[in-house]
Amino acid sequence: MSSNYEISALPAEAGREPTHLDDEKKGDLEADVVVTQPDNAAYTDAVEIAAKGDLAVTEGDLAAAEERLNTMSIDRCVAIMRQVRDLHTHDQNFPTSALEKINRFLNDPEILANPGKHQDLITEMKIEALLVTENSPYAEVRAVVDNWDDVTMPVLTIRVWVIGILFSAAGAFVNQLFSIRQPLVYITANVAQLLAYPAGKGMAAILPDARFNLFGKQHSLNPGPFNKKEHMLNTIMATVAFNTPYTGYTVLTQALPMYFNQPYAYNFGFQILSTLGTNFVGYGLAGLCRRFLVFPSFCVWPTSLVTVALNKAFHTETNEPVRGPFNRMYSWSREKFFLIAFATMFVYWFFPGFIFQALSQFNWISWIAPDNVTLNNIVGSVNGLGVNPWPTFDFNMLTAQGWVPLVIPTFTILNMFAGMVVSFFMIIGWYWNNTWNTAYLPINSNDVFDNTGNTYNVTAILDSEGKFDNDLYQNYSEAYMASGNLVIYFWFFAIYAATISYAFLYHRHDIALGFKGLYRSVKKRVSKTDSDDDLAEDVHFQLMKSYNEVPEWWYLLVLAIAAVLGMVGVGVYPTYTSPAVVIFGIIMAVIFVIPVGLITSVTGIQVTMNVLAETIGGTIANGNAVEMMYFKMYGYISVAQAVYFSNDLKLAHYTKIPPKYTFACQMIATFVSSIVCTAIFNFQMGFKDVCTPDAAFGFSCPGNRTFFTAAVFWGTLSPKRLFGPDGRYNALLIGFPVGLLLPFAMLGLQKLFPRSAWIRQMHPVMFCAGALLWSPYNFAYFWPVVPLTWFSWIYIKKRYLAFWAKYNYVLAAAWMAGIAVSAIVIFFALEIPGVSIDWWGNNVSYLGCEGSACTRLPIPDIGYFGPEPGTNSFN
Repeated sequence: MSSNYEISALPAEAGREPTHLDDEKKGDLEADVVVTQPDNAAYTDAVEIAAKGDLAVTEGDLAAAEERLNTMSIDRCVAIMRQVRDLHTHDQNFPTSALEKINRFLNDPEILANPGKHQDLITEMKIEALLVTENSPYAEVRAVVDNWDDVTMPVLTIRVWVIGILFSAAGAFVNQLFSIRQPLVYITANVAQLLAYPAGKGMAAILPDARFNLFGKQHSLNPGPFNKKEHMLNTIMATVAFNTPYTGYTVLTQALPMYFNQPYAYNFGFQILSTLGTNFVGYGLAGLCRRFLVFPSFCVWPTSLVTVALNKAFHTETNEPVRGPFNRMYSWSREKFFLIAFATMFVYWFFPGFIFQALSQFNWISWIAPDNVTLNNIVGSVNGLGVNPWPTFDFNMLTAQGWVPLVIPTFTILNMFAGMVVSFFMIIGWYWNNTWNTAYLPINSNDVFDNTGNTYNVTAILDSEGKFDNDLYQNYSEAYMASGNLVIYFWFFAIYAATISYAFLYHRHDIALGFKGLYRSVKKRVSKTDSDDDLAEDVHFQLMKSYNEVPEWWYLLVLAIAAVLGMVGVGVYPTYTSPAVVIFGIIMAVIFVIPVGLITSVTGIQVTMNVLAETIGGTIANGNAVEMMYFKMYGYISVAQAVYFSNDLKLAHYTKIPPKYTFACQMIATFVSSIVCTAIFNFQMGFKDVCTPDAAFGFSCPGNRTFFTAAVFWGTLSPKRLFGPDGRYNALLIGFPVGLLLPFAMLGLQKLFPRSAWIRQMHPVMFCAGALLWSPYNFAYFWPVVPLTWFSWIYIKKRYLAFWAKYNYVLAAAWMAGIAVSAIVIFFALEIPGVSIDWWGNNVSYLGCEGSACTRLPIPDIGYFGPEPGTNSFN
């Protein structure tokens, strides 16, 4: 079979030979190989099987494997397949059909005893062996990530620094300034990636090739065409810089008079110490965890593939035609497809985003009877549970949870949907049984309520020093939560326990391999023994060996400096908090960052630590809301930032950027962002009526109000009063043992039914994560993702793999970029000047119970529900 594809070729403009594995490594792989010519008919059969999706291989991948097929001996193939089975038996991203063939190949002695009779299966296994050793075991990765590298390509150029620093500062400024606005305005990194391309191309066209020496190396203002590695470095700088610091919540909440009113929080020294501490703690941890979260091939990081796909769309000269729907050949280039999809979504989003907003919250069933309480509690998209077969025409609504549809794997989506269905019936049962007085409250709200059904006034239980006052508490009310919110806490407790037990059961061997790699790095061991697994480190890892790796002590130093800065910020100023909270955050991260990172890298969904940090911190800092706030800040952000930065390190890994360049750019971009954002804090707080309903420019600080309420709720009321022995909600703690045992139960099912494909796809942590998709979200925000994912990942991918590989991730990137740019234009061109459209299409979604949440039971005639005043629980 001849091939018209050459996936190892560089783009024509590069004009260089690709760098594959070094010759010594190739020699190791090819030693003692018996070269045999496969039977043509058997090979043709294998190609047809693979084309049907059994191995999820495109024709281009097969063509590349064909060229190397004769170099793969049966003995080498068996050794590779044994390692593949060990690595991917419980890997939901690895095709079940391929795993079944591998088991048959390894378990049936007849196959190796009589290879001539099983030439078709042997050929398939050789193809799979070549894929996992010279490319990637995943079709999703092969679709967008090149398995070659050009080590001579300019990377850390002057234009990278100019574009990266300017974009980092501008994006950090805009995102921090408008972070307190309602509605929020946020520039995403894919916008920076989109704008960096013409900026880089423009500099390449304008700047002269002026050369100079710096630090012993020659540099040029214009070393040639703007390339994909420069572009990706700018994108990585934007991703770390555009993510505003967590101190945007803590500083404003501490300083402003309607919150804690602590004057020292206006001090720039305090602000910058806290910002640098929180930003760089996570970065140091991410670097130390590279061998667990970045290097292994099974750490796919699905969301990163969108960024790589967009990068490839702009920098790929080749344009192979692919067969797609309607059995047609599609020849649009990735760049052309991106631009058309981007422009289409940019124009379309003016309708759900501004002109006809009912297309976004398309709660058409509620329009039938907007005041019917039962109907709207079930079907309402705004205040109900969102049971609606077609709840939106707005792709942006499906991204509210922070991830992009078309990108998250099918098994993740289906497990989450199953968890959401189970938690739906829990909400219904508790609400209609009035469990914990939930029927007096909205069914699906993340607010905290008092015994009159109004939002809980946390300041009503604080004395003049901002501390808990039991007399005020007794005269006011206990705190109550809605049914949807209570279900979330149950499953939050479950997901933390499930994360630990799942990591132990399913990833302990992977974690052990990571520690072995770390040990070799510390001991400066370069060679590997025969017993070491060489497949966890895929071809991308092998290609990255061409560059010097960042020493672990660099990241350890960053972690230590960040910890010291954070501790100084807490200890020097009158925070009434022990600097040990920083150490608490690091310890919490050490425990959870690898399990959480592994799960995120496989599923695309991150387990957040905020509730666990609040629970632990609130218990320790009983009655001290500010101290609990610091426990939450460092306990949550240390893990979140480490996982976030690990994703960026994987981007650099995929695009073969020298690690030390990535380190330098991430550090500088994070530092620039920290300075810019911190400089804006006091400017924000100087706006008239800031963080009040009458604030100028809509700077009403909804996020800060929620943060303050949570700080007082967990710090002042404390988890002891909520979940302690006499606490109303202590039964929710059953979530911990439920979550702990859930992975054991699923593993038992997989052992009982080893051939069941759907049981193999079960993921207990994602099941718990789906049960968290409530308050304020509901089915309307998630259900449409299910058919969309099925259509993309099951229908299209299975039938037209090459088409899916070429366009799926590009489409996701185009739609997100189109929405982001459209939202920015709408905000600055229409909303700031005060342009609005007051008509039925923008108001109908908020009529009746969807405008103001309705409750199943009215407040009793005595004016309150629950205990009489003076008998509120106190622990």
